[in-house]
Order: sequence, then structure tokens, then C-alpha cells
Amino acid sequence: MNANLQKTFDTLERQRAQLAAMLKDVPADLYSKSTPGAWSVSQVISHLITSERLSLIYMRKKALGIDGFKDSGFRQAAVFVLLKISQRFPFRYKAPKAVVENTPDVISIEEAFAQWDKARHELNNFLNSIADRHSRRLIFKHPVAGMLDVRQSVAFMYEHVRHHLPQIKRLLNR
Repeated sequence: MNANLQKTFDTLERQRAQLAAMLKDVPADLYSKSTPGAWSVSQVISHLITSERLSLIYMRKKALGIDGFKDSGFRQAAVFVLLKISQRFPFRYKAPKAVVENTPDVISIEEAFAQWDKARHELNNFLNSIADRHSRRLIFKHPVAGMLDVRQSVAFMYEHVRHHLPQIKRLLNR
């Protein structure tokens, strides 16, 4: 795997480990408790997993024709910086329809992290299959930011989790 891509993936994994540690002793009723108009912690975690899983499916499909795609450049770098900044504000964004439709309502913390382990293992395998010369190819379409390269896509996954952390903490009253 490309060294920069490996570093980004490792950061993503450390973040997930920290989240797992934060949730390990949360009672099941608090984990799955929701209020009208708000997600439960379970729903937030399911949303994150579903988003990553669907992103990987999309990237795998696009990678089949990776030689025909352009490399990211200054424009995508600037757009990614704006996307990153947007994720650091506490604004609510509407999740893409495909993510909403494929997100289960409530799953146990154990099941959620088992699914996330599997999804991350698959992501790691995919990233290992990307040749260094293709690491900047635009193969992921973010619903707002447009096309991103592989590293930017993984970095967005990190920012997406980071965006939802205050929500999770608020739900847990921490």
C-alpha cells in the first residue's frame, strides 16, 4: 500500500479503536435509546458503517476502470479542504438516500463493531490492491464535493466519524 495511504488508513483505525473504547461499557439501553427526530448511538454507528461499506462498493466498481481516470489535482485538493472544514462544524447534513435506505435501525454494539471490523478489513484489502501510480486517481464521488482520490476518500471517512463524535458524546451525556 502507498505509504501516505497506509498512514491515513492507520489513523482511521486508531480513531475507530478510540470510539470502541469509549462505547465498550455503555449499557445496551443507552446505546439504543433514541428520541423523536434524533438518532440513537446505535443508529449513528450503523450510519457510519453503512456509509463506509457503500463507499467501498463504489470505489471497487470504479477501480475496475482505474487506468481511464484522471489524477486529482489542485482543484480536488481545495475542494477536499473545504469538505474537511465543513465536517468540523456542528451542522446537520442530510445523508444520501442510498445510505439512509441501507442503514439498519438498531444493532447491538457487538454486532456493529463486528460489521465494522469486516468492512475495515475489506477496505484494507482494497487499499492494498491499489498500485502507487493509481493512488491519486479520482475513483470516489462524494455527494457534495464530487470526485475524490483514494486517499481523500479514506481521509473523508475519518472526518465523517469525527463529525459524528460530538453527537455520540451528547447522546451519552459525556
